Amino acid sequence: MMKIFNRALQSEEPLSWFEELYQDSNRDRAMIPWDWRGPHPFVVDWARENKQVGKALVVGCGLGEDAAFLSSLGWEVTAFDISETAIDWAKRIHNESNIKWVVANLLELSDSWMGAFDLVLEVHIIQAIPKEIGQLASNRLAPLVSDSGFLVCIGKLAEPKEDPEGPPWPLSMDEIESIGKRLDNVEIHTSIIPGKESTRYRAVWEKTPNQSLEKPPK
Repeated sequence: MMKIFNRALQSEEPLSWFEELYQDSNRDRAMIPWDWRGPHPFVVDWARENKQVGKALVVGCGLGEDAAFLSSLGWEVTAFDISETAIDWAKRIHNESNIKWVVANLLELSDSWMGAFDLVLEVHIIQAIPKEIGQLASNRLAPLVSDSGFLVCIGKLAEPKEDPEGPPWPLSMDEIESIGKRLDNVEIHTSIIPGKESTRYRAVWEKTPNQSLEKPPK
């Protein structure tokens, strides 16, 4: 994976490594390091505690397990990924779902998506983006949330004195808090998931009705 990542980082398309990794996997899910073969436990817990439905956007959906889970609960789900191979693969895995699958880049989303979603879910995506553009990417999330909607971000929490070469780059508490700085904070939960070594976080923010969030500049 690092060889693919380093090659992309030195090119004019630093995010192209996602598509290359999915292509090179030859549809072997064991080759996708972030594929848990099911929805993230923090997504499951949050959705069951918040029994509403509406329009959901899954950011960097990968093979679609979180998207499929939300869809099964009655959410109207749009799921996108920068990798065309990942989207095609997810469609095949979840071919009975009503999910709208889209190939898209978080840094170049449609204006029509701004303020359009009652739930914006990001799982392990910001931490997989090079730090140089990670802040730009995280700034794209809050403007997607509708009035009274939620932004839910999940990932690895950086440990003290940790300096990973990445990817992933676990986020510090300051970096996590900055993602939803223009929204109202609901919770930042941290714990270790059984079978996983690193501490994970789930950060949740809510958009106040009529709160104005301008689209961040490109």
